[in-house]
Amino acid sequence: MTSTGARILQKAVDGQRLSPEEGLELFHCNDLPALGRAADAVCRRLHPEPYRTYNIDRNINYTNICAAVCDFCAFYRKSTDPDAYVLPREVLYRKIEETIALGGDQVLMQGGLHPTLKLEWYEDLLRDLRSRYPTVNLHAFSPPEIWHFHKINKLPLREVLRRLKEAGLGSLPGGGGEILVDRVRQAITVNKCLTEEWLEVHRVWHELGGRSTCTMMFGHIETLADRVEHLERLRQLQDETGGFTAFICWTFQPDNTAMADVPAHGAFDYLKTQAISRLYLDNILNIQSSWVTQGPKIGQLGLLFGANDMGSLMIEENVVSQAGTVYHLTLEQIRNAIRELGFIPRQRNVFYQYIDEAPFPRPSPRELPLVATP
Repeated sequence: MTSTGARILQKAVDGQRLSPEEGLELFHCNDLPALGRAADAVCRRLHPEPYRTYNIDRNINYTNICAAVCDFCAFYRKSTDPDAYVLPREVLYRKIEETIALGGDQVLMQGGLHPTLKLEWYEDLLRDLRSRYPTVNLHAFSPPEIWHFHKINKLPLREVLRRLKEAGLGSLPGGGGEILVDRVRQAITVNKCLTEEWLEVHRVWHELGGRSTCTMMFGHIETLADRVEHLERLRQLQDETGGFTAFICWTFQPDNTAMADVPAHGAFDYLKTQAISRLYLDNILNIQSSWVTQGPKIGQLGLLFGANDMGSLMIEENVVSQAGTVYHLTLEQIRNAIRELGFIPRQRNVFYQYIDEAPFPRPSPRELPLVATP
C-alpha cells in the first residue's frame, strides 16, 4: 500500500468523500487486506448495530422473450425460439405461494423486453397479484424493461411509472445496469437503454416517491476507470434523489454467452470491487454481498469487505444460472454464515426494515465476539 493509497483509505474511514481520481487510485491498489479493513471500518461506522441482514424472496422471470441482444446474457430468447415462454398466471401464483410458505415477503419479477406485450398487460398483472397477495412486495421490472414500456407504448416515462405504481408496483430493482458507460453498453448490447435512460427511470421513480436498488456487473470489457464512472453516476443520482436503498455488484459469468472467451473474474476482484464500492458510495447505506455468483464462503467474507447484508435466500434464480453458475444456500446456512462472523442475523424487507422479532435480550456490540479483520 502506497502512502497515497493509505491516505485515501483513511479519508474514507473518516467519512470524507472520495474523488473519482481517488477511487481509481484504489482500483490500482492490490493490497486486498487494507482495502477490506477500510471497507469494514466504514460499514461498522454506518451499521454499528450487532445485526447483519438477509431477506427471503424469489426471482420470477415471467418471460425470457427479449427484443434486445446482449452478448453477456445466456437467458434471453427470441419469440420464435422453441423454448421461449411467458409464464401463465397459475404458475406465478404457485411460485408466490411457495415463497410465502417459506416466510418470504417479496418477489423480484423481471423478464426480457417483450416486443408485443402492452402496458395494460403489466398493469393487469400487478393488480391481480396485489389483490391476491396484499402482503407481498412486488419488486419488479428493471429500468431497461420500464424504458421499453415507455417506448413501445409511446407514453411519457412518468405516466408509465405512475400507472405501474397505482397498479401495485412496490419497488424497482436495479437490474440492467451492467456498466453505466455508453461506450461499454453499446459494445455489448443492442436495443437496450443507455446510461442516461437507465438513470432517468430511477430518477422519475424516486420523484414519484418510490425506492429502488442499484447494481453493477463488472469483469468483462470495462476498464477500471469505467467502474469508477459507474459508481460516480450512482452517487450523483443518490445525492439528487436519495432513493436508492442498496447497492449490489457481481462479476460477469461468461459461460454459455457470446462472450465466453472473456476470462472469468474471481474472488479477489470481487472483494476488491465491493470494498471500493463501500468506500466510494458514501450516500448509499446498504451494500449486499453476492454469494450467488461467488459462492457461500466468499459471500460470507463479503460481510468483512463492506457489505452489511447477505442478500436473498434466492428461492429461484434463472439468469445467472443459465451462464453455468449455480450456488444454493438454505436459510439456516445464511443465518449461520452471519453468526460465524459474530453478528446476529435479522430478516429484512427491500426497504431494510426488520420484519422478524428482535432477539431477546438484545446484546450490545461489545458483548459480541471480536472479529479479526482480514
